[in-house]
Order: sequence, then C-alpha cells, then structure tokens
Amino acid sequence: VQLQASGGGLVQAGGSLRLSCVGSRRTFTNYDMGWFRRAPGKEREFLAVITLNGDTSYYSDSVEGRFTISRDNAKNTVYLQMNSLKPEDTAVYYCAVFTGGRYYDTRNYGGWGQGTLVTVSS
Repeated sequence: VQLQASGGGLVQAGGSLRLSCVGSRRTFTNYDMGWFRRAPGKEREFLAVITLNGDTSYYSDSVEGRFTISRDNAKNTVYLQMNSLKPEDTAVYYCAVFTGGRYYDTRNYGGWGQGTLVTVSS
C-alpha cells in the first residue's frame, strides 16, 4: 500500500485547507480510510475515518464540527477539509488504510506514507 498525502501549507488561524491522499486502485476498492496527525513532541493522533463506500464517517472530539473527511474512489483519493483552523492543529498529517479492530486505535492502520505539513499561525 502506497499512500501520498498533499495539500498542506501555512495558513492563518481561522482559515481553511483541504488535504488529499492518493493511493492505488486496489487500496480504494478494499479499505476504509483514515486521517491522522502528529504534532511536534506528541504521539500520532486519530482524526477521522470513512468507510469504503463513503456513507459513514467518525471523528475525534478535537476536530468534529471543523474537519470533514470524504473520498472519491474513482480518483483513488481521500480528502480532509479543514475549517476554522487553530494553531494547535499544526502538525504533519497522514492518511492510512484501516486494517481491522477499533477505528480510534492508530495501531489498526497501515500503509503510512509521507505526510504533509500543516502550519497554522496565530
């Protein structure tokens, strides 16, 4: 599984960004997909997950109501729309495939590729 996240950058607090994650056709026809982040000095954090057909999604409390996960299987892409960004959202963001178990457990994901850096200035 090879995943590549993109779309990060520098944004002011209150702004928005949309991240994208591209993978193989096989990935997007077989797996639920999740988004995560790792802030400097912190553990990797679960943010959101979306089911294979895109009809169900779950969010962490820290981003619910601000971030929206979506996917386009025809384009082999999963997205993370991030609104009302805060300085504490500064982190490297990753996507990954869900391999089974509890959605909120980062150990149940794989295919970690290079992330994309999001920096939110105050």
